[in-house]
Amino acid sequence: MKLTITAYSTALFSTWYFIDEFGLLLDAGDGLSAHLLQKARKIKHAFISHADRDHLSGLIQFNQLNARDGFPKIYYPKDSGSFPYMADFATKFDPHVSGTIWQPIEYGQIVHLNKAIRVRSFRNEHMPFPAEMVKTMGFHLERIKRKLKPDFIGLSGKEIASLRKEKGEDAITEEVVENILSYSGDSPVATDGRFDNTNILIHEATFLRIDESVIDHERANKHSTLEGVLKMVKDTNVQKLILGHFSSRYSIEEIDSEIKRLVAFYGIEIPVFWIPPGVCVRDILESEQLF
Repeated sequence: MKLTITAYSTALFSTWYFIDEFGLLLDAGDGLSAHLLQKARKIKHAFISHADRDHLSGLIQFNQLNARDGFPKIYYPKDSGSFPYMADFATKFDPHVSGTIWQPIEYGQIVHLNKAIRVRSFRNEHMPFPAEMVKTMGFHLERIKRKLKPDFIGLSGKEIASLRKEKGEDAITEEVVENILSYSGDSPVATDGRFDNTNILIHEATFLRIDESVIDHERANKHSTLEGVLKMVKDTNVQKLILGHFSSRYSIEEIDSEIKRLVAFYGIEIPVFWIPPGVCVRDILESEQLF
């Protein structure tokens, strides 16, 4: 399945990813509408990972330009109070956006985009907060398919059609979930297998080296390092990797060089794409930002 992904992701300033084929937006940092222009109208579902300003500051203008009855649908962590405030402000400032749907979601909640495509949220550890609170998350984009149960493999098309008519679809086929894409959100590296068998992994890489991600105090937000991500991916069944959220403290040349070094060091054999700080990359899977 081809995915057309346009993205901008610079730590501290702005992050967003637009997946054209599904009218899907992951986070909504500043500059979203300015880069997508009329294409922003295609966005029907926006999933926001957390309430840091670099991940939601583009929502007001995007909503003002594109709101209509029932759209867009904006999904956010249910215990993040910033979003109800933003929804209230937007409605008062631009009354015509009252048709926008602001939907709080839980960890593990599934949102269907259509009959075959859904988004499933998961907890990440970007912010320190009690286990019962839902404040920051990542997302899996999943495709639901059905395949013939083993007992019926080898039957003719005529026999299968007859069984389908007699017993029904559920009796002869089983549901298969394909993980099309996973989005880490802002988060330290997870090694619990949550990204296994992901076709495309979009992962933050704020810092380049493991020794740079020092947490000054227990309340500080946590991020990943490029080295940590590649070390994790080495042992994970991922088909393609997109790296973003690099700190602007690094030059493009420095990031480029370090990705090349670490890809070789860890023996990464899958395609690795990346988003340079301050650059909007269009159709990233067809771009030159590839190793």
